[in-house]
Amino acid sequence: MSTLDAIDALEERVPPLAGLAVAVLAVSTSAILVEWSGAPSLVKALYRVVFTIALLLPLALARPSDRAAFRDIGGRDLLLAGAAGVALAVHFASWFESLRWTSVAASVTLVQAQPLFVVVGAWALLDERVGRRTVVGIGVALAGMALMSVGDALLGAGAAVAGPDPLLGNALAVVGAATAGAYVLLGRSIRQRLPLLPYVIVVYATCAVTLLAATLVRGHPLFAYPLEEWLLFLAMAAGPGVFGHTVINWALAHVESSVVSVSLLGEPVGSTLLAVLLLAEVPSAVTLVGGAVVLAGVVTTTRARES
Repeated sequence: MSTLDAIDALEERVPPLAGLAVAVLAVSTSAILVEWSGAPSLVKALYRVVFTIALLLPLALARPSDRAAFRDIGGRDLLLAGAAGVALAVHFASWFESLRWTSVAASVTLVQAQPLFVVVGAWALLDERVGRRTVVGIGVALAGMALMSVGDALLGAGAAVAGPDPLLGNALAVVGAATAGAYVLLGRSIRQRLPLLPYVIVVYATCAVTLLAATLVRGHPLFAYPLEEWLLFLAMAAGPGVFGHTVINWALAHVESSVVSVSLLGEPVGSTLLAVLLLAEVPSAVTLVGGAVVLAGVVTTTRARES
């Protein structure tokens, strides 16, 4: 049996909800792996994407339909995929950097607010209607984001809890959420015409080139890292990259998008628990309350759009 046959057989046997649970657990490890690495944020992001391409490209090239899809990509789709890749690069760079300055709980929760930016972008650029429940959900999430961003500072929470510069870290996480929203919006129409693997590989390739350029401009070394760092880079690609986001995209073909959207809100919970266990990072009460408010707003917004 070939590798592709084995993958196809596995897809048929794995219940979609079980696959989704594995994916949420995998993406929950992303912040921990980033925190364990001592490399510059741009370098971490670069090699996560490079290793993800290395893992996925052989599978795409082995499928005749995927090879044909690569050849048939039109100029407009290439342009949109390139823009999506740049947005994804900014997302990774800003979110990875945010983890240096704020807590895992705050960073992961704020970056999961990307559905809010998808709604606003779709309204502003695609003229999609926004209902009252959606507006309420956005308002609730923004209130939670404000509480998470300034609450610890106003109440005098220590740096060990909130991070060395939580305002900067939280702002970077919000940038990560906004650019993730741009990535989703740009990829909407392309994914209707391209299979999953050709699409993500084109996007990831553009993302990698963008991150490489930024890394060179900043003067970060590309290769002078110990073995432990390379293993962490590979783990970021295999865990959150392949078993996380790729499986999530697979699950979208088998379960309702609302189920996937709400399930992804398990990432902040999983990451926060892992940070407590593996980093001894206990979030403040303000962060926990603000995070719960943000997630409630995201749930409200998501359900309002899909009802």
